[in-house]
Amino acid sequence: MSPAGLGALLCASLLASACSSFRDATETRPEPPPVLALQVQAPGPLASLLQQFLDLGRVNRLAAGEPLQEGELDRLVAAAPQQARDLLDTEGYFNADIAVERVPGTRPPTVRVAIEPGPRTVVGEVQIDARGPLAMPSDRDAGHARQALKSLRDDWPLKPGDAFRAEDWTRAKTGGIAALRAQGYVEADWESTLARVDAALQRADLALAASSGPLFRIGSLQVRGLQRQDESTVRNIADLDIGAPATETRLLDIQERLQVSDLFDRATVTLRPRTDRPDETVVELQLGERKLQEATVGIGVSANVGPRLTLDHSHRRPFGKPWVARSKLDLSQQLQRLESELSTQTLPGLYRNLVGGALERVESDTDTVTSARLRVGRAQDKRRIDRQAFLEYQHSTTESALGRERADALALQFQGVWRTLDDLLLPTRGRVWQGQFGAGWARSEPGTHGPFGRVWARLDLYRPLAAGWFGQGRMELGQVFARSEVRVPEALRFRAGGDESVRGYAYRSLTSRVNGVDVGGNVIFTGSLEAARPLTERFPQLWGAVFVDAGRAALRWSELDPAWGAGVGLRYRSPVGPVKLDLAWGEEERRLRLHLSVGVAF
Repeated sequence: MSPAGLGALLCASLLASACSSFRDATETRPEPPPVLALQVQAPGPLASLLQQFLDLGRVNRLAAGEPLQEGELDRLVAAAPQQARDLLDTEGYFNADIAVERVPGTRPPTVRVAIEPGPRTVVGEVQIDARGPLAMPSDRDAGHARQALKSLRDDWPLKPGDAFRAEDWTRAKTGGIAALRAQGYVEADWESTLARVDAALQRADLALAASSGPLFRIGSLQVRGLQRQDESTVRNIADLDIGAPATETRLLDIQERLQVSDLFDRATVTLRPRTDRPDETVVELQLGERKLQEATVGIGVSANVGPRLTLDHSHRRPFGKPWVARSKLDLSQQLQRLESELSTQTLPGLYRNLVGGALERVESDTDTVTSARLRVGRAQDKRRIDRQAFLEYQHSTTESALGRERADALALQFQGVWRTLDDLLLPTRGRVWQGQFGAGWARSEPGTHGPFGRVWARLDLYRPLAAGWFGQGRMELGQVFARSEVRVPEALRFRAGGDESVRGYAYRSLTSRVNGVDVGGNVIFTGSLEAARPLTERFPQLWGAVFVDAGRAALRWSELDPAWGAGVGLRYRSPVGPVKLDLAWGEEERRLRLHLSVGVAF
């Protein structure tokens, strides 16, 4: 037979086999007739428990239609009360009345199990003690030991008055010892655990004693997987505190800093304890480096600036030095921006030195602003706090019906972000503070020159609400301090309106107007309240939202009359961040405006 014929024969054989398997899988076989019927009379959850785990409930699955042997039914009925009592004990019902009887004249044979569970046993006194170094720590470990024992007691999930269930009791013991090990007591285990159940009083007193073993401390760092990057950079990112307790939180912080450093696509942190030398615990890092250069193209659309194209480029070791170079080009109908930054990789203390600049052109209905900036400074990036201090030069040219205005400024500035969130991309609980302040010298034509100061702050709050709703609130305040004849560059002034500001109004449209031309304000206030919840249980990533916004920028506080906007929206909580679609009513404009923020990178 030729190779072609042999191949055809094999294909036909495989196809026939697949079809046969498909028929076997899709054919429904008739259920075997039941050999026993079980009726359980009990509150819903208990009825399901007994139906599932009593031998009387499992007999049909095991018998597969074969009749019970002589005497087997009597054995099952006789064993049922004790089986039911054991199952009810696990749920905290130690005084249940249980009746098991055969129903005469039924076919197949029917057995009825009636349950009166009585009151449920609850947790009474909870006593958690410690043994070993946790109970008798050295002076060096005393503070950490007190906090670890306090956390073990405070976080114990079975509180007095809670229902006592065997499953919850087991889970609490497992979780408690895991939490103690995460505090650096790697060899911790329960020396004794006792639940004293008083069935007459429906009370369970709990007594536990944890044997902690020694406190393990960080002794050294081992780095594996480096090919191009410097080990000194990794050690700076790890920011290892030699001699500190080897807690899970410290290890997770190291892993997170390595992941967000943008130098590695894989970072695994492992603890290698030495039982004979707990003070010399090894922290091992297994790393996978990212490519030296990466370019990303993004397309999207936003109600603020219209269709958008972005180009990002990163070089993680330019000129063979431990630096990082990043550039981004943003092109849209109303905004064109090119920005670039060259920074050192992480230095001791989690600092970076940087130099950067940007060119930008922004169009609105009444003016066009072209601006440039150059900054030199120092940044510090931590898990909850990012800080930057820098010297910055700003220039802007504004063309409008009022003519051309040029402004320059040189200022020393500080900005920071302080966050406490349950999730950085899709938060539902926590808060974020953002702040900027600076001072410098400005000059403008027309206008004059002189000193100025600038402050700006924003607070975002996230909170779960009742009935499955989640709330989000935002407030923004800012002011430029300068004599009236001193005009700072446009990028240092304020405008409101659009996405992430006041919805229902065009981007940057809520500001002071002089002779029909929008001008940047010296003060700003915006605020927002939003409530959102998943629309369906089957698709929990899709949320619906209602919101109200208010705010405006103005030349002075006495002229600031907030504009109001309100509406409804959809949120798709994707793994890379939320996609937002809002329909907002602008109270001043008396019209609806659609706000869309969506993008995709490839």
